[in-house]
Amino acid sequence: MKPSKVLLFDALINFILGILLLLLIPFPNQLPELLGVPKVQEVFYPTIMGAVFIGIAVALVVEAYRSVPHGFVGLGLGGAIAINLSGGAALVGWLVFGKLEIALHGKFFLWGIAIILMLISVIELTVHNRRK
Repeated sequence: MKPSKVLLFDALINFILGILLLLLIPFPNQLPELLGVPKVQEVFYPTIMGAVFIGIAVALVVEAYRSVPHGFVGLGLGGAIAINLSGGAALVGWLVFGKLEIALHGKFFLWGIAIILMLISVIELTVHNRRK
């Protein structure tokens, strides 16, 4: 089996895991019961992890189709951007739409993380474009 096929298979597994974790948002009780896994009181952390799995899946696909020496490298710069944007977007989604019942300093902390993730992605994109 070619390495690119293995990467694509790995990406598929990560994508499925990510979608399952993100499905906890609309089905917080039904999905764990259906899958036979423990229920969680808050689906915040599992859905952030789901977004990370999807970012990893994207990074694996990037690597599988990499053909140019100076292009994005999966789980390298391109992978880091995918993971940061995916995790950051999920975090922003939680902060905007999630009605999180956490202390004000917790919200500031999470917004700080989200902003840092997005900023790092912009910096990485800029660095990548300058290297070309």
